Amino acid sequence: MKITFKLFAMLTDYLPFEARRSNQMVLDIAPEATISQIIEPYGLPPRLVHLVLVNGRYIQPAEHMSTRLQEGDVLAIWPPIAGG
Repeated sequence: MKITFKLFAMLTDYLPFEARRSNQMVLDIAPEATISQIIEPYGLPPRLVHLVLVNGRYIQPAEHMSTRLQEGDVLAIWPPIAGG
């Protein structure tokens, strides 16, 4: 099943080189894959996985290991952002 995987800010460095410019890529995932299983191969440091959205809906950190996606979903991840 296919989903869109988006990483923002410094996390784009964890995408394959050819996907960095657009900050997204289409992934073919197993239907039973959880958010944690989807992001694990990309080596994202857990402390940098701050804001996780599926189709614009916030997913609590405690739900990353149990939330599964549907065909066509968009998984977007932002690191913590400092500023003022």
